[in-house]
Amino acid sequence: MWKERIQFYISRIQAGRLSEMKVQTKWIYQYARLYWKSVVFYTLLGMFGTIVSLGGSLVSRDLVNIITGHQAGKVLQTFAIMIGLNVGNMIVSEISSYASNLISMRVDADIKADIFDKILVTDWESLTNYHTGDLLTRWSSDASMISNGVLSFIPNLIIYTFRFISAFVVVVYHDPSFALFAFLGMPVSLILSKTLMKRMVNNNEKSAAMGAKMSGFNQETFSNIQTIKAFDLIDLYVRRLKQLQQEYISMRLEFQRMSIWTSVILSTVGLLVSYASYGWGIYRVWSGAIDYGTMTMFLGLSGTLTGTLHNLTSLVPMAINLTTSAGRLMDIVEMPREDYSKSDVVAEFAKKNGKSGIGIEMHDISYTYHNGTQVFEQASLEASPHEIVALVGPSGEGKTTMMRILLSLIPIQGGIAKCVAAKKDDGIELSPATRQIFSYVPQGNTMFSGTIAENMRNVKEDATDEEIIDCLKRACAWEFVKKLPDGIHSKIKERGGGFSEGQAQRLSIARALLRDTPILLLDEATSALDVATERKVLKNISRDCKPRTCIVTTHRPTVLSICNQVYAIRQKRCEVLSEEEITQMMHDF
Repeated sequence: MWKERIQFYISRIQAGRLSEMKVQTKWIYQYARLYWKSVVFYTLLGMFGTIVSLGGSLVSRDLVNIITGHQAGKVLQTFAIMIGLNVGNMIVSEISSYASNLISMRVDADIKADIFDKILVTDWESLTNYHTGDLLTRWSSDASMISNGVLSFIPNLIIYTFRFISAFVVVVYHDPSFALFAFLGMPVSLILSKTLMKRMVNNNEKSAAMGAKMSGFNQETFSNIQTIKAFDLIDLYVRRLKQLQQEYISMRLEFQRMSIWTSVILSTVGLLVSYASYGWGIYRVWSGAIDYGTMTMFLGLSGTLTGTLHNLTSLVPMAINLTTSAGRLMDIVEMPREDYSKSDVVAEFAKKNGKSGIGIEMHDISYTYHNGTQVFEQASLEASPHEIVALVGPSGEGKTTMMRILLSLIPIQGGIAKCVAAKKDDGIELSPATRQIFSYVPQGNTMFSGTIAENMRNVKEDATDEEIIDCLKRACAWEFVKKLPDGIHSKIKERGGGFSEGQAQRLSIARALLRDTPILLLDEATSALDVATERKVLKNISRDCKPRTCIVTTHRPTVLSICNQVYAIRQKRCEVLSEEEITQMMHDF
């Protein structure tokens, strides 16, 4: 009967928080093992500091005995040794602090870089389930928690354990009765730690969620200040911020009150243990069992033992914080990853067929979003070099989804989608690796902060000023860039600030042309341009001597006359429009 009961409780524990913490600890270990030399170095420094501190306690004992015994001949020598040990302890402490900060910064940078890389190659649709503010919080705060824990948790666990055992051995060696006082407060500490652990798990999860919520609110607010001002929403957003702040403060205060009571109880127990140690020490000296120096050493070591026990207890909250942060990061980095394994194959394919041109063939493709929305069912589309192929249809029918499929941001769930050579005797299936064949101009303003030239060189680092200007001309952007005081070295503010939507779109098109890939995707990329400029930009692209394949999504049919083929998205399929249908669309528009 008792065996079944024990197994029942073990299974309950394994199925609960401890089981999760075990998995999360293993995940943290993959980083900790990379820095084992740093961990060992920090641990050895801490252990050496403990030995020096114990040596100081023994010398302090001898000094008291020498003074009380009037042994003047040994006072200076012992005093000098004590000063040397204290100076040595100070030096070790400073070296340990410097080494800890140095290593912690390097570990923090390495872990954040690794997680940053993993986030960027995470499946796009899965990643969109998280708010940008939440991602930032996880990447910055949670990653920093992991980096601090990698360096401090295991070394401190070893250092505190070593400090407790070594102090305990010294105490037992001189007077075993004093060792009992080190354990008087242990039952209370363990009981409170167990209660505190349950509360901390809930608090950390709520705190992390609230932090992400506030970060997301702030990020969206600052990104949309223009809209907030335009709708006169300043008072509303200030009230919302104060409400979020009040929720966060209330949550933190609730936990703080519990922590205060826990601290008061632990401190009271610590004081009782200290007073009991004092009383027992006075009694032992009065009875002649020990001398004054030994009593002084015991009192000091009693404080060390009690303090070290509290330090070991404090590692429990640290473990909870660590595993909570690990769990939040695991949610992100363990989502499906994009497959770049065919990058070399794609590069060879592009090198072999780039001069003659690369097109697109899609047959009977199907795609349904994770939320159940089906966009395509047995849809087909073809686009060849030297062609401009348009994709038209009402908003929300799948034009942008088609662009995402072409860029392999989302994988098709049926059918065939591939890049093909001009002679169609060679082809390669679409994958994240085939993005190197594409240039892309998305909807909206996608310029980064920096200069125009820096934005251009994001896609081609070695581009000359002449190459940049040539692409600006083809995108009809040079006409306003050349009038700027600093030309291509003029600054662009965050989200393309300082330029109109039409200007930013032309800069985005120039950037895509500079990338100089076989396939160009324009997703409503000319929507902010007037009709004349739109036609001029597309004509410049069509007259390009390069065998470029261009696919354009648009809701304005005014440019369809210069397109080689026009597809309309109807009933989850792509249908080629006849000249009569195109003419009718242009007339109706």
